Amino acid sequence: MKRCNEVCYERFPGVATIAEESTSWPGVSKPTYTGGLGFGFKWNMGWMNDSLRYISQDPIYRRYHQGMITFSMIYAFQEHFVLVLSHDEVVHGKGSLIEKMPGDAWQKFANVRMFLAWMWAHPGKKLIFQGIEFGQWREWNHDQSLDWHLTLSPMHDGLRRLVEHLNWLYTNEPAYYELDDSYEGFEWIDFNDGDNSVWSFMRKGRNQTLVFVVNATPVVRGGYRVGVNEPGFYEEILNTDAETYGGSNVGNWGGRHAEQWGWQERPYSILVDLPPLSVSGFKLKA
Repeated sequence: MKRCNEVCYERFPGVATIAEESTSWPGVSKPTYTGGLGFGFKWNMGWMNDSLRYISQDPIYRRYHQGMITFSMIYAFQEHFVLVLSHDEVVHGKGSLIEKMPGDAWQKFANVRMFLAWMWAHPGKKLIFQGIEFGQWREWNHDQSLDWHLTLSPMHDGLRRLVEHLNWLYTNEPAYYELDDSYEGFEWIDFNDGDNSVWSFMRKGRNQTLVFVVNATPVVRGGYRVGVNEPGFYEEILNTDAETYGGSNVGNWGGRHAEQWGWQERPYSILVDLPPLSVSGFKLKA
């Protein structure tokens, strides 16, 4: 297996070999000359299992399971990970991703939008299974095409539009990827607010920082204070509750100015409105 990876990378620069591996075997994606197996990436099965268990909980109980969401950051940089929602999770009677979500139809879509935006902002590469990107209700069937006609519905097309926007952000905002495999690229702001099922963090590039706040309940949390490191105007670059995605359009009217109010062990803070079941992303304007 080591020799196979060596040959692949020697003869085909730019190739990617990915291990679907679910044990704690060390060094799967480390170079063979350091004792690793030499794969380019490893599926993050732990993140997948914990995240799906969390997201399938009714929001009223999520406060008791905050650790499922935060635990992945303990080992996020031990390998070169791919965050994966694999075929095994949307077939064999397990139900599609949107069917796993609790609540009525509106909450199901909001949960999927929140979950995918959190996934994109989390360190690691992204891999979703076909149909997830527009909210296919039924399980995938290899004998049939995907239910593309669903995108004629505003809610399904809104989810598709969000995934399109997440991919645009990923390729245009270096903080999403520049330091993706290093602790230098991620910093928690607050992961302890389990009572509100809210967590906040920063993704860092070499010359850029993005701030993300996740609200995992169907409750609008107005005037929620988030600590930041620098003064200035924080532009809202992502709101999964925007009307164009099928949301209720609660937001921050383009962004918020930082106040010289120390919070969460940081010298400044922004006072934001958190939409229901949402991810809000902010970028400090130069």
